[in-house]
Amino acid sequence: MASHRNQTPTTFSPKKNSITLQNLFEQDLPTFPCSNGNVSSPKSVNEDILSVISYCSSVLTSVDPSESPSQQDFKRIQLSKLLAIIKSSKKPLSYGVLEHLASIISLNLFRPLPAPANPSALADWPDDEDPISTFSPMWSRLQIVYEILLRLVMTTDPNVLKEYIDHPFLLKLLSLFQSEDTRERESLKNVYHKIYSKFTGERSFMRKSMNDVLLNYVFETEKHAGIAELLEIWGTIINGFTVPLKEEHKLFLMRVLISLHKTKGLQMYHRQLAYCVSQFVQKEPMLGGIVVRGILRYWPLTNCQKEILLIGQLEDLVENLDPNHYRNLALPLCTQITKCINSWNSQVAERALYVWNNEQFVRMASTAMVEVFPVIVQGMEMNLRWHWSKSVRQLTESVKLMLEDMDPVLYSKSLQDMEARESASREKDLKRRQRWQMIDEMAATKTQFLNLNPPQSLCVSN
Repeated sequence: MASHRNQTPTTFSPKKNSITLQNLFEQDLPTFPCSNGNVSSPKSVNEDILSVISYCSSVLTSVDPSESPSQQDFKRIQLSKLLAIIKSSKKPLSYGVLEHLASIISLNLFRPLPAPANPSALADWPDDEDPISTFSPMWSRLQIVYEILLRLVMTTDPNVLKEYIDHPFLLKLLSLFQSEDTRERESLKNVYHKIYSKFTGERSFMRKSMNDVLLNYVFETEKHAGIAELLEIWGTIINGFTVPLKEEHKLFLMRVLISLHKTKGLQMYHRQLAYCVSQFVQKEPMLGGIVVRGILRYWPLTNCQKEILLIGQLEDLVENLDPNHYRNLALPLCTQITKCINSWNSQVAERALYVWNNEQFVRMASTAMVEVFPVIVQGMEMNLRWHWSKSVRQLTESVKLMLEDMDPVLYSKSLQDMEARESASREKDLKRRQRWQMIDEMAATKTQFLNLNPPQSLCVSN
C-alpha cells in the first residue's frame, strides 16, 4: 500500500511530523453510544478507536501456536468493532486514518496461502463430481477485513483511496483468488469488481492483470481455484462494452476466452465462460464464426462430460450467429455433431441427437443440404445398425424421419451414395485380401521348392 504523497499543509506540515493516532481520530469523528445508552465523549471514542487500531496492526494469524482461541476471538471482536465504527462514520476518514486502515488490511489479507490439499484436483477432477472447498480457519476474521475494505471502496473518494489501492495492492489482491476457500473468493470477487467499477483509471491495468492470470492458467499450470470467479467479473465487464467492440476486446475473446475451452478443468468454470463468450457474439454476431471454429479446434477426444457441455454451448451459439455465416459453418458443425451422435457414450449421443430439435440449428443445416446430408445420413444409418443403446437407436430413428421429411429425394440419394461407397469399399477390401492371399500362396510355393531342393555347398579344389 502506498502512502499519501500530496498531504495538505494543515494536517501533514513539517511541524506535525510527530502526529499521533490520537490527533488523527480527533478530526471530525462522530459520537457513538456507550453500552449504558449514554453518548460517549469524543475523547473516549477516540481512545476506543486507537485501542482497536493498535491491536489490529499486528499480523493476525490463526495458526500462531502462541495464540489461544480466546485471543483469536478477541482480535475478531476488535475488528468487528472497527468495522462498526467505520460504518457509523458520517464524514470521510482522514488520510492518516486511511493509511493505518490500509496497513491493517494488508497485514491481514496478504499472507501465504496454504498448499492445495490435493494438488492435482484442480486439473484432473472427476467428471461427475465438484471440487471440494477447503475452508480457512481464519475466515471469521478475514470476512470482517474484506467487509472493511469493501466499505472503504464504496464510501471513500477514489482520488483519495488510489494512494493506497495501487498496482502492487491490486496484484496482491488478485493473487488471493487462488484461495481454496469459496467464501473468500466470493468476497474477493465483490471487492475486486467494486474497485473496477469505481477506479476507472485502473481498469486497463486490472483487465491486463486478469488476462495474465488466465493465460498462465491455460498455457502453464492449469491449476487455479478462482477461474470461475474471475470469469464472473469478466462477464459483467463484457456486458458493459460498447458496440462496435474495440480491437483489444476482440483479441481477448480470441486469445484468452477461446483458449480456455482446451483445459482439463473446463467443467469448473464452463458456465461463466459460456456467458462471457455469448456476450461477445450477441454484441457482434460476426464473431460467432470465430468462436465456433475455435471450440471445434479444441474439441475433447476422451472427456465425455466436456463434450456434453460443448454441445450445449454450440447449440446456444447458433441462436446468435449471423445468418450470413450459416452456410460456411453448417458442414463443420454438423460433422462434429454427427461424430457425437455416433459416440459409444449414450449421454453424448443423446445430447447430440437432441440438437436436431433446435429450429435454428435445423435452419442453419438447411442452408447447405447438399454438403451436409451425406454426412448426416451416414451417421444416422451407423447408429441404427450398430449402436448398443436402445434409447439412442430410438432417438436416431426419430431424427431420421425428420430429415427424410425435409428432403426425401436428397435423403434417398445420400443413402444410395452411402451404399455405393460401402459396396466399393467392400470390393476394394476383397481385392486387397485376394492380393495378399496370392502373395501368401507364392511365398508358400517358393518355400516348399527350397525345402525340396536345398542349395549344394560349393567345394574349392586344391
